[in-house]
Amino acid sequence: LQSLDLANNRLTELPAALADCPRLKEANFRGNQLRDKRLEKMVNGCQTKAILDYLRAGGRGKGKGENAREEARKKKREKQQKKDGGEGEQDELEAVSKLLVKVLHVSENPTPLVVKVSPGVRDVRPFIVCCVLKGVNLNPGNALKRFLTAQTKLHEDICEKRTAATIATHDLQLVKGPLTYDVQPPGELKITPLGRKEIKAKDLLRQLQLEAEEQRKQKKRQNVSGLHKYLQLLDGKDNYPCLVDAEGVVISFPPITNSEKTKIRKTTRDLFLEVTSDTSLQICKDVMDTLILKIAELNKFTLENKEEGSGSDNEPDALCGPVNVNPGQNTQQSFPLVVEQVRVVDTDGNLKVLYPSKTDLTTVSSLLTVIR
Repeated sequence: LQSLDLANNRLTELPAALADCPRLKEANFRGNQLRDKRLEKMVNGCQTKAILDYLRAGGRGKGKGENAREEARKKKREKQQKKDGGEGEQDELEAVSKLLVKVLHVSENPTPLVVKVSPGVRDVRPFIVCCVLKGVNLNPGNALKRFLTAQTKLHEDICEKRTAATIATHDLQLVKGPLTYDVQPPGELKITPLGRKEIKAKDLLRQLQLEAEEQRKQKKRQNVSGLHKYLQLLDGKDNYPCLVDAEGVVISFPPITNSEKTKIRKTTRDLFLEVTSDTSLQICKDVMDTLILKIAELNKFTLENKEEGSGSDNEPDALCGPVNVNPGQNTQQSFPLVVEQVRVVDTDGNLKVLYPSKTDLTTVSSLLTVIR
């Protein structure tokens, strides 16, 4: 196939498979109303090679210059990890270097959690990394508040306001595996968002949009806060990504919210951690590395600063969640934290991702001692 003329048709998207046609030199897609508006502009003004490169790179937001943006993201993540780790102060470095995390391999785990990925996520939000973290202590004082605040800060910084990646944390005791990472139409996807009643995804987004408009009117400014900032990340999507448990319940709807079903509470001791992205698998891993480091730091702070009282569960909503275990347990026994590997597989059971692998947690290795 050397030339292709599909001008003035009713195409709404161009198949990525076109990028695998090495002999295609001339292609005319003008006059089609494509959902990807950037691609629509390209077909009306760019050469065929540029269009194919854009499709080959994964479409929306990926064309020419993506390597430069990826490199910039990497540098920003490394800078943020150094900042979060407190590099620069020798005393802080010595303290942080005592943080311990033990990795429990799948082969050593009698009941490992597995996440199955459906083919449909490839065109929506293809990348996901998961693991289990055991031994956190959120019960004393403001420990839970600090945890949720740290997660919100990671979303703003290393996750680039959730455009690069989205974090979700769940109560392991309330997660019913095996899990499925899937896509569902907005009118069919149902979730019970944190702090809200069960609702369809399309109705939730409409509700949040109305709330955002009301917020703008009241504050007389363009900027909005909370979930309302992330609505545009789903623009133009025919299907929405979701993580579904063994009972068919949606426990995560990235990049928007988690489910009330798996919400973190002060009694939470074992977490199921999830990071998703439509950008790259490496971003998911880098964010997960940083998240584990941050939780280890918070856990150490909680153990060393014996706060009085257990407070309440009514902490700020980070829209992500985990739970459970005996809060009266000797806190010193929770060191080190244990990270259990989680396998992400395709529908045939073939391994796609195993986290943490031997090469993971290396970006924070100077701040965290990992026992493998």
